[in-house]
Order: sequence, then C-alpha cells, then structure tokens
Amino acid sequence: MTAASSSPASVPASTGTVTTSVPARLDRLPWSRWHWMIVIGLGTVWILDGLEVTIVGNVAGRLAEDGSGLDITAAQVTGIAAALYVAGACAGALFFGRLTDRYGRKKLFMVTLAVYLAATAMTALSFEAWWFFLFRFLTGFGIGGEYAAINSAIDELIPSLYRGRVDLIINGSYWLGAIGGALLSIVMLDTAIFPKDLGWRLSFALGVVLGLVILLVRRHVPESPRWQFIHGKGDKAEALVTSVEREIEQEKGEPLPPPAGEITIQQRKSIGFGLIARTVFARYPRRAVLGLALFIGQAFLYNAITFGFGTILSTFFDVPTGNTGYYFAVIAAGNFLGPLLLGPLFDTVGRRVMISSTYLLSGLLLFGTAWLFDRGSLTATTLTACWCAVLFFASAGASSAYLTVSEIFPMETRAMAIAFFYALGTAAGGISGPLIFADLTESGVVSDTVIAFQIGAALMCVAGLVAAFLAVKAERRSLEDIATPLSVTTGAQTSRATA
Repeated sequence: MTAASSSPASVPASTGTVTTSVPARLDRLPWSRWHWMIVIGLGTVWILDGLEVTIVGNVAGRLAEDGSGLDITAAQVTGIAAALYVAGACAGALFFGRLTDRYGRKKLFMVTLAVYLAATAMTALSFEAWWFFLFRFLTGFGIGGEYAAINSAIDELIPSLYRGRVDLIINGSYWLGAIGGALLSIVMLDTAIFPKDLGWRLSFALGVVLGLVILLVRRHVPESPRWQFIHGKGDKAEALVTSVEREIEQEKGEPLPPPAGEITIQQRKSIGFGLIARTVFARYPRRAVLGLALFIGQAFLYNAITFGFGTILSTFFDVPTGNTGYYFAVIAAGNFLGPLLLGPLFDTVGRRVMISSTYLLSGLLLFGTAWLFDRGSLTATTLTACWCAVLFFASAGASSAYLTVSEIFPMETRAMAIAFFYALGTAAGGISGPLIFADLTESGVVSDTVIAFQIGAALMCVAGLVAAFLAVKAERRSLEDIATPLSVTTGAQTSRATA
C-alpha cells in the first residue's frame, strides 16, 4: 500500500489517497485454520441466539402455568414478548449498524455480545411480566447489533470463492442452537428435576455461560482489513494481511499466488448517513427492492413460526408443553441441513437461481401444508414433517437474505445496509408476524391458523419472484467488483477478471 498526496479540503473527514491490493490478497487466500478461527469466533453466536429463542418459544406454556414465578400468559410470551424482542433487534441493528460502519467491526461485535449477555442474564431474574418484556427487548437490541457487525466482518474476511456457503452455513447455525434449546427445554421443564419456577431460569443462565465462552474466543478475531484501509488505518490493514499470508504459507507449505488487482481510494474517517441513504436508494434502487422483499418474506415466516410452533402443537394436537421440544428439534434439524447442503450451490449454480428457487419452493410447500392442515389431514408428527420440508428450503433462502444485502452495496455502507434491511423487513414481518400469529393460533380455530400459513407462503413466493428478476450475480466475485466502494478514486479501480 502506498500513500499519495493528502486529500482536497472539500472531501470531508479524509486522510489521504492510497492504492491497495488488500481485497485481492484476502480473496485469493486458500481455506485455512485462520478462516476457521473467524467462523468459530463470529458464527457461534447464532447457535446461542437459536438456543435462547427456542427456549422462549417452548417454555411459553410453562411460564403461563401457576407456580412459574411470573404472572404472564402464553399468548403474551409468544406475542408481546416476541414482538418486543424483534423490535429491540430492529432498533439495535440500526443503532449498532451505524457505529459498526464508523468505529469498526471488532469493537462493535464485542460490545453487542456483551449487551446481549447482560440482558439474557437479567431475563433469567424476571419476577414480573414487565421486567420480562423489558429485557426481552434489550436482548433483541444486542442481537440486532450482532447481525450488522458479524455479517459485515464475515463477508469482508472470507475469500470470495467460499463467501456464499460460509455466510449461509453460519447464519444457518442458528438452528443448531435451536436443536439444543428444544432438547434442553425438555429437561428444564421436567418438574421431576427442576421446580416450575427454576427450570426456565436456568435455561437462560446456561445461555449466558455459553456466551461468555464465545466472548473469550472472539477476542482473537481481527478487525476487517477492508474497513481499516478505508478509514485511514492502511498500515494496520497491511500488517494484518501480511501476517495472515505468512501464517497460511507456513500451514500450506507453499507460496501464495500473486494478488490480481488493486484499487485506489480516498481514505475517510467516517461516511455521512445522507450519503449512505442516497447510495442505497438512488444508486441501487433495484437492489434495495430485492433486499426488502427477501427480508419481509422470511421475517414474517420465521418470527411467527419460531415463536409459535409449540403453541400450535399444544392448541391443535394436545401435545404437552414439556414434549414440544422433541418436535421442534426435528424442524430445527431441517433448518440447519438446508444451508449446509444447499450452501455450496449458491457459489456454483449462482445466487439468482438459488435464492429465487429456495423462496419459491418453501412458499409452495407451505401452501400445501396449509391445505392439508385445513382438511384435518395432519397429526403433530406429519405437521412437523411438512414444516421440516418447508424450512429446509426456507432456511437457505432466509440466510441468503443476509448474504445478499451484505455484498450488493458498497463497503462503506455494508453494516448500515444490513441493519436497515433487517430492521425494516423485520419490523414489517417480524413484529406483526408474532402478534398476528399469536392471536390466530390462540383462538383454536383451524381456519385462523391457515390464514397465517397462507400469508407467510404468499410473501415467500413474492420474494422468490422478485429475486428471479433482480438478484445480483455475486457468486465468486470480489465485494469491490459487485459494488464499487464510495471511496474509490474515479477510474482508479483495477477489477479482477471474475465471473
């Protein structure tokens, strides 16, 4: 990286003009132990999130029982508390997303995890419904910041050859936590082992312990060199990438190929919010529509069903609240297998085909499930099997929504773009979803629940059609090729020849 003359006074918060090959050097790295450290340090938090959200859904019935220690109804847990969790996540994404773009990925993915853990610990100490609601909101506030900070860091650190599958599998790892949460809730809700007012509290406490372990591992995850060289920390970016290259050459026992391409940028310490908004909506309006469609579709489906599946089993099939975890573990397995098995195809077959097909297939299968449910043709077991099939495809599609908005906008806007589309899409589908779904399923009327299924299916199909026309060919391409950084000096980018 070579420094040039200082920037003109008209460029705000600018520190100089530099030419760098850091993006190309990161993208040509082979998979290594260093990349596994990134995946473990950042990706494992989704396991924790899945653990906690699933526990909340499965303990809703227990919290509503006399002797639980809380005066609260199951509908309040799956409706109001779930909506507050999602509202907190939306607010946290926007708040921390802006800070992530300004102050760096590493600082914020440490802070957001700390917020998340503190709020989870306080949830375990709930003694009144209002306390439970407050700390569900604050827990969501922390996890919303995690979405922005972590997805930004992952996509900027993982080579372009593997970016799609790694991003999908990491986001899909949420469902490993969901499996653990479902099985854990079976033990924690067994009154022969723990009293009614203790088991659910210990479930949250265990999540805190696991989160502290993740916090320790995460200390070793570096700052994004892509963020560093744009924000006037080019020397640190250069030193970090050089050390990683040496480590990988030692591991592989052979020299790395030369990087293909450089970019020349005008360094800035910060990017104004107005510029970010104009970039996302004025320069890339088709991509903005794509992001909104993907997030709204998956948000309604997932937030409604994740928080309400246990209630459906109990209401319509008389499954005891202590046994719903077995059924949820099955659909959680289907959710994880989707990104795991389909993820590589997003890097080979391509984004457009895979995003559109996973959304459309999940929507069509959900319409079929709604039809069978309305006819009374399903049991608790066959409903679970249907949902497992639906969510196998839906999970890959939902994970690709995060991948999409993190790679189709310029680097300077990445965290804020993730935050915005997550917040807006989730506010539309994720807050209204649990509230609507709780009312519909609480009624005990089959046709009401069918309506909720059909709304989710329709939104997934619409998103799939939007992706068929608007999805961006981002597979195996550098982030800088997909969306030129705002800081690039006009005419100075040397793009790599990638498909």
